[in-house]
Parts: sequence; structure tokens; C-alpha cells
Amino acid sequence: MKIGIPKEVYKGEKRVAIVPKTVIQLLNDGHEVSIESGAGANAFSPDTEYERVGTVIVKDAQLLYSEADVIMKIQPPRIEEIKMMKESSTYIGFLSSVLDSEFLDLMNKKNITSFAMEFIPRISRSQSMDALSSMASIAGYRAVLIAAQYLGKFFPLMMTAAGTIPPAKLLVVGAGVAGLQAIATARRLGAKVEAFDTRPAVREQVESLGAQFIDMELVADAETAAGYAKEMTEDFMKKEREIIGERAVQNHAVITTAHLFGKRAPILITEEMIKKMQKGSVIIDLAAEQGGNCEITEPGKNICKHGVTICGVLNLPSTLPIDASAMYSRNIAEFFNHLYMADDKNLDFEDKITKSSCVTYNGKIVNDYVSKAIRKGTET
Repeated sequence: MKIGIPKEVYKGEKRVAIVPKTVIQLLNDGHEVSIESGAGANAFSPDTEYERVGTVIVKDAQLLYSEADVIMKIQPPRIEEIKMMKESSTYIGFLSSVLDSEFLDLMNKKNITSFAMEFIPRISRSQSMDALSSMASIAGYRAVLIAAQYLGKFFPLMMTAAGTIPPAKLLVVGAGVAGLQAIATARRLGAKVEAFDTRPAVREQVESLGAQFIDMELVADAETAAGYAKEMTEDFMKKEREIIGERAVQNHAVITTAHLFGKRAPILITEEMIKKMQKGSVIIDLAAEQGGNCEITEPGKNICKHGVTICGVLNLPSTLPIDASAMYSRNIAEFFNHLYMADDKNLDFEDKITKSSCVTYNGKIVNDYVSKAIRKGTET
């Protein structure tokens, strides 16, 4: 198959979907790989490295899109990119943020088969393809470094001639992949860490990293079958905010990671809670792209209000483009190999991974989640 790797056009995106090392694997499997000139430059993979391993360098994006059987990207394609794609070709990459009726109509009109990386189910045999988890681990790591940058005190215990300075206290809200990586990173930096999550299963993971788990009346079915957090009742959310508020005032930094798949992120920290926090505290809101867990988060901006710095961070994986690209490249290549493992390259829609991740096929929307979301949007 002819695989095309275009340059990412999303502002600030530095990653590339396929790195030179992965190109070698794809070529060994008998595929042809073309990349748009300069696509890997921001990830420190210049055209010369791709040429050295046998990649075809294409200077014209239109030519790349029109000749590729499969397009691999990170950020969702824009309408103008879809228009350049070859009829009956395949797209693999992130998609959920652009799944509206206009976008899907154009995909179906061109009979494009599309797969969304974020729809890959979180089951044991798909771990090597789980790009969401790969990127979340980077976000959790970077969040702690940003907190250390903006916090006006040391993270570790410091014993100096001027006296002993106690370690910073950090609260992590949401102990998923990003939260657990944040805990591990903060502990390595010497902070005292506690974490909160609605899922009882994560207590052991939190404590194994040396953090304290905050107790509350937990919910046994707090996550979906795909491994994502469920939306809770308003009464439960009120109690949850009370507990988070009580802990936030005792900590110097708070990292929030709570997402609801396909929905606005839940508000967990109100402005009233911020008013009670210690002056000079920091909140790193990893849910900013979904509106934020903090009531006054401004996505893409760092603001200071009531003596607290709130960072509405966006696209943190792109700030580590070398490792982020390498991780994503392995994920998408494993996924591609899974999709087209059959000798005849036919897709197996009896397979859970293939079925769950496919959005459009044969001119139709075949993903139940997307179909329901589109219908709901039309009704409102």
C-alpha cells in the first residue's frame, strides 16, 4: 500500500505521525512510504533522515494526498485536506474534535474509510496501539514541570544554611494515565503528593507510586467498558467538589486531569474554591481542551486570579516532539498492521478494535457513538 505522511498544519503542532525508524518497518512489510517535505523538521527528523531509510520526499501536499492509499496524521484533517485525498483512500489519525455533519458528509462523498485513534478500545491486546494513553503520559509529565516552573517554592525538601524548607504539596485530581504519570514525576521531584479519583480500582496504583489516596464514597461502576470515566450525578459531583476543595487549600499545586469522553470536562474547582487556596498556588488544567476542570480556566492561557495561577495548557505532547512522535509512530504503525493483517488487506469488522475505531466506510457512518452524537446535534 502507498502510505502518505503529510505535514501537520495545526498551529503549534511539532509532532510527525511516522518517524524514520518506523518507516523501515513499513518498507520491510512491502509498503511504499511518502512524506511531505519538512513534515518531520519540528520533531528533529529532517528530510535527509527519511531519504536515508528509503522514504520518498514529496514537496507538493496535493500530490502526496492524491497518490496515497493511506494517509497517517496526528491532528484531524481540515476540510481542504480531505478535498485533496484520493477517492476510496483511508485516513488514520485523531478525529473526534472535528466530527460534524459537514466533515463526515465530505468523507462519505469521497468514500474515504476513516479510523479514529481515540476510538481504539482500551483492552489488553490494543495496548501497543493506544495513542491516547501514550500522549496522556507525556501530558502528565509536562504538567508537573509546568507546575514547578510557576510555583514560587521548591518541590523537594531542602535543608539549607538558612533553614529547612518543607516539600511542596501537590494534589492530582484524576488518576488515569496522565494523573499517574503526574504523581510519579512529582514524587521524583520530591513533592508530597495526594490523589483523588472516583474509581476504586486506582487506589493501589496511586499508593504504589508513593502518593496518598483521598477517600470518599466511591462508585463501583465509575468507568465505561472502554475504560473511560462515566458522567456522575449532580449530587455526587457536589460532594466530589467539596472534598477536592478541602484538599486544594492544603496543597501548593493542583493538577486536574478529569475528562468525559466526547463531552465537556466536569467542573471540579470553582472560583470560590480558588479564593480559599494559598496565595502563590498553581493549577494546571489538563482538561482545558474540553473546557477545563477549573471554572475560570482560559484554554491556551495562563491567568492569575485571587493569587492563584491557572494554566489552561493545550497540546502538551507537542512540547516533547521527539519522544511524542516516536511513541505515536509506534502506536499508529501497530494499529495499521492490525487493520490490514489479512493477506488480501480486507478489513475485519468482526474484530472489536477495527469495528470500534472505524468512523466512515463505504460512504456511511459506521460508528455508533458518532451516529448518536450527530443525531443529537441535529435534534438540538
